[in-house]
Amino acid sequence: MPAYVIANLQDAAPHMDIAEYIERLPGTMEPFGGRYLVHVAEHEVKEGSWAGSVVMLGFPGIDEARAWYDSPAYQEIAPLRARHIKGDIIMIEGVPDGYTPTAAVNAIRKAAGAA
Repeated sequence: MPAYVIANLQDAAPHMDIAEYIERLPGTMEPFGGRYLVHVAEHEVKEGSWAGSVVMLGFPGIDEARAWYDSPAYQEIAPLRARHIKGDIIMIEGVPDGYTPTAAVNAIRKAAGAA
């Protein structure tokens, strides 16, 4: 099942550390099958608020995503970003091929009927 790392980054100001981080990041992802899916693209907020920019990385699975994040190569460069950009980062497992929300719907109906 695919897994994703999603970052909502805020208050990013140009800095040489950020340039170095961006240059080195792909090399840290490659051994784990990671790739960019979204990189600081313009986004359109439809509901709520979402300040900052979005970065989304894709991995073959959650184990690979975790191994990448915890790897010495990534941990070496993470401070280059963290010192200069505030943000939230989450890691989430995707759904398998052929997924349907039937189980979720059934659980909601059961819970709603029990209330």
